[in-house]
Formats: sequence, C-alpha cells, structure tokens
Amino acid sequence: MQRPATTIECTPIVIDGVMYLTTARLQVRAIKASTGEPLWNYNPLQNSRRATGVNRGVTWFEDGKDRRVFAGIQDKLYCIDPQSGELKKGFGDNGIVDLTTQFDREMNGLNFRITSPPVVFEDTVIVGGGGGEGPRTEGPGHIRGYDVYTGKRKWIFHTIPHPGELGYETWPKDSWQRNGAANNWAGMSVDLKRGWVFVSTGSASFDFWGGDRHGDNLFSDCVLALDARNGKRIWHYQTVHHDVWDYDLPAQPALITVRVNGRERDAVAQVTKTAFVFVLDRETGKPLFPVEERTVPASDVEGEKLSPTQPFPVKPRPLSRMEVNEDLITDISPEAREFVMKRFKSLRGGTPFAPPSKQGTIYSPGTLGGALWGGCAFDPRSRRLFVNSSELPSIATIRDARPDEGYKFGITGYEKLIDQDGYPGVKPPWGHLTAINMDTADFVWREAVGEYPALASRGLRKTGTYNLGGCIATAGGLVFMAATADEKIRAIDSDSGAVLWEAKLPAGGYATPSTYEVGGKQYVVVACGGGNRQKTASGDEYVAFSL
Repeated sequence: MQRPATTIECTPIVIDGVMYLTTARLQVRAIKASTGEPLWNYNPLQNSRRATGVNRGVTWFEDGKDRRVFAGIQDKLYCIDPQSGELKKGFGDNGIVDLTTQFDREMNGLNFRITSPPVVFEDTVIVGGGGGEGPRTEGPGHIRGYDVYTGKRKWIFHTIPHPGELGYETWPKDSWQRNGAANNWAGMSVDLKRGWVFVSTGSASFDFWGGDRHGDNLFSDCVLALDARNGKRIWHYQTVHHDVWDYDLPAQPALITVRVNGRERDAVAQVTKTAFVFVLDRETGKPLFPVEERTVPASDVEGEKLSPTQPFPVKPRPLSRMEVNEDLITDISPEAREFVMKRFKSLRGGTPFAPPSKQGTIYSPGTLGGALWGGCAFDPRSRRLFVNSSELPSIATIRDARPDEGYKFGITGYEKLIDQDGYPGVKPPWGHLTAINMDTADFVWREAVGEYPALASRGLRKTGTYNLGGCIATAGGLVFMAATADEKIRAIDSDSGAVLWEAKLPAGGYATPSTYEVGGKQYVVVACGGGNRQKTASGDEYVAFSL
C-alpha cells in the first residue's frame, strides 16, 4: 500500500533528556532523546480525516511549579502535560482553545490555520496563524496572547487595522471587515530582557491581485515589535508595500547582536523570500545599513494600483538573483535550454517586482524564495549569519474568475520556470548557503549545497538544489543543514564553507535540525519527512546523530 503524501517540517525541542515533537500525522509525541524510546503520544486528530498538513513544532513552558507543552495544530491550541501526555483540563475548554474564535470580527466559517509553534513570555502564550491568501474571502492574521493557565484571551493585535488604529488609512475603509491574511505563519521570537515579541507577517489576500485593497496595507509584510504583556505595537518595518507577489516574510525575526561603527547594537535580522536580509535596530526598528526605496513597474491589470517604490537593502547584497534574462536561462543541456527559452519568450517581466499580468509574468526570486521558512542561524562568537537560499523563478498569470467563483481575479496556478525534467529553468547553482559578516553586512563565503543524482551522473556536479528547511550553527564552528533534494544532511565548516561530513537520510530532511546534549554526549537530530515540494518519497522518521 502506498503511504500518504505527508511531510515533516518540525524542529523538535529537548528538555531534561526528553524530546518533544510533532509527527507527519500531526500527533504530539515525547521520546527519550538519547534512545528514541517513545514515552507518550497525543493524537489531537484521531477522529479527523484531515490528519495531514504542516506543523513546525511545539513550545515549552514552566514556572517552577508547573510545566506545559503547547501545540498549535491546524485551528486549535492544545495544552499538554509533559509528564503524562494528557491535556491540562483547566486550560481553555478541557485543554483546548479554539483559535477560530475571538477575532474581533465576524469569521463566518472563514479559514484559519496555525503552522508554527506559539511563543511564551511569562504567563502569556502568544499565537499567530490566520486565514489563507487565496482569492476567496479569508480570515485575518491577528496576533493574540492567552493566559498560559486558563486559556483566556489577554490581548489581540490587529494585523489588518480596525477604525481608529494606526495603519487603518493604508487600507480601504472596510478592509478590516472583509480582507484577510496578513498572517504570521512562519513563527515569532521573544526578547526576554525587553519583554517584546517579534513577529513577521505575510501578504494580504488575495496575494496576486490587490485591486480591492488599495494602499500599502499595514501590517502585511512587516516585522513587528509588540509588547508581549499587552500586545501594544512598539515599532514596525514593512519590507514589501502592497504585496502582489506572495512575498510573505517566511521566517521568524532573528535576534542578534552586532558591532556597527565600533558600537555594539542589539539587532533584528529578517530574511525574506525576496532574497534580502533586513538588519534593523532592535530598539527602534530603523535599518542599521542603508535601504533605498527604488521605483518598480506599474500594473495594467484592471483595478490594480501598486506602490511606485519598494525597499531595497543596499547591504547585505541579495542572496539570490533578482533578474531573469536570456543569458541566465538554463544551459544544462540544449534540450533544456530550448524548452525553457520557449516558455520564457512568452512571458513578461524578468525584473525585480515585475507585477503579475494576464499574459504571464516571470519574476525572481519566486514564491519559494530566496530564503524560506528555514530562516537563518547566527554565531555570536564570529557574528556571522548563515542563510540557505534557492533559485527558482515563479510565473504569475492572472485570470478572470468565473461568475460562480465569487471573486474578480484568480491565477492559473503556482507555476515555476522549470525545464522538461523539472529542474530549475535558470543556470545553476540553484541552492546556496551563505555566511554574512553582520558587523559589515559583507558576504564571507557562499557555497552551492546539494546535487541532483541524475545530473551528477552526467557530470553536472555542485549544482546546488532548491532547499526546504534551515540550518543551525554550533559553538564548535559547524553549520548543520539538511534541506536539499539529494536527501542528505551535512556538517559545514563555518569559517570556510567546506563540507566536512555528510550522511544519506532515509527521506528528505526538509526541516531545520536541532542539537542537544544528554549524558555528556551531543546529538544532532533532523526530521526526515521527505515529500513536500521536492517531490521525493515521503517519510516519517526522526534521525539523530551523535557527535
């Protein structure tokens, strides 16, 4: 019997020798971190036919007397006793909070889902998630804080502002009642010293046409600093104005410390699908390196009104190519080049922020990055940021909706520029790992990571592959990364970018690894879920390596 097409994007956590994780079937499990022996399993969807989807892990809470594991699964928040694996009955409704409620607007059965772990500060558990970004009416992506003991909502921040709130003027007057998304799907970070939560948000719906949401659309595509105790905005920085490219912020903001002009500064590093790294002062949200507002093309789709400019960081330089032209079309074979060139010549665009069109527009980076939800890793010793990124241009073709669809425009599909065999339609390398000196915002090194076995057998080596999942940096001077389509995990020298070790996984490790210590021995573990957009075989294992 063929297994279901599942995947695992979870990064497990380890507390006192116990690993907590989510499975390919969205179950929450505790195992011994040294042996993998199961301790308990909680299945929140045992009576559901929808026991598949994306989940990136769980969150730990303790206060000296009480310990809890929080898991956001699909549209609910679960509070689990880490000792027994049973729900904490005093939290919410017998251990569960329904996240489709308490939105300060009518949801009317609108979609909601949460894919990344919540975060905890003091006695508040903070959740993101929200509606999708398709052309149908979707739920908003408001950020909410709940009491860790009772599950009672303590605060809400409206990512689509309500009347009288900052940013309301950047939308049509009724957007707060009908527009959706602007959600945090990629995770959040907490500054414990300041008591602030840092949130990255995505595009508003519909994410390829915004004729019904004229304006810059705060707080979509923003890095947000909120007071974790009450949800009040401290600052925001928008990375894309009026997004029509599905250029969500794809990873949680990274909290780092750098030395700029001889002065130590707490900073926020935000990697993006656009292949930029925005480096912001953590206290004020102001860029630490220059950012320019540059003119970008206008749209000729009916009703659309784009921002005339978009922000371009001057440093660091982009992680991926931002143009697609004839010189960059694939050359891995004459057949591949001919196939891709024919499609390329039928399209518009190829320049940064080229708008979707009815003819079809090609743009790079595409909807899958640049950087994606694997985010980045930071070594505070060397003050280097490590980011894995991809090269896979997207094609956005606007279509008129049918009368029965209930919206004005859709797209023909999430098309990528690929050759006849499914390889990216631009010249390799197609996947990189980059080290950036964050004191200067200069690249230290940049290496292609991963190979496609079929191409390697033809002598096409070191092509890099599109990658899903992130990397981690260790104090021992190593960067661990799986994520590549050749289904391997690698240890990479953080000073040189050289691969020091690699191992074949039972299925693709399309997740960010985790490292931990038990009994004086250090381990690295990665979820081997396979599947996903790499179209490799699905798996349902976690594999740990001992250092």
